[in-house]
Amino acid sequence: MAGSAMAAGVLAVACVLSLGLAAAGGAAVTAQRTAGAADAAALAAADAASGAVPTEEDPCALAARVAAAAGAALTGCTVAGLVATVEVQAAYAGLAAVSRARAGPPEEQ
Repeated sequence: MAGSAMAAGVLAVACVLSLGLAAAGGAAVTAQRTAGAADAAALAAADAASGAVPTEEDPCALAARVAAAAGAALTGCTVAGLVATVEVQAAYAGLAAVSRARAGPPEEQ
């Protein structure tokens, strides 16, 4: 009987650890996906601002469309000259993953 109780306890601990690792893995995947969406949105906005991508859309509207296609929502966008800075957000298990990205020519030194 003692062996059965111990086996059940070990199984319960293993299940709890597995669920915890799965949740942490899902959060890490969401964070990376959000970072990729921010990069893509910033590049799209900078390309639209520079004229590299001919579009009738505002650069921030294009960035919002690109972020939405990547599964995130654009929460902030500024375009100063040829430099675009964006912030995107995605949710995982009720928590928000936020990422920021900047795209444009290199800064003068």
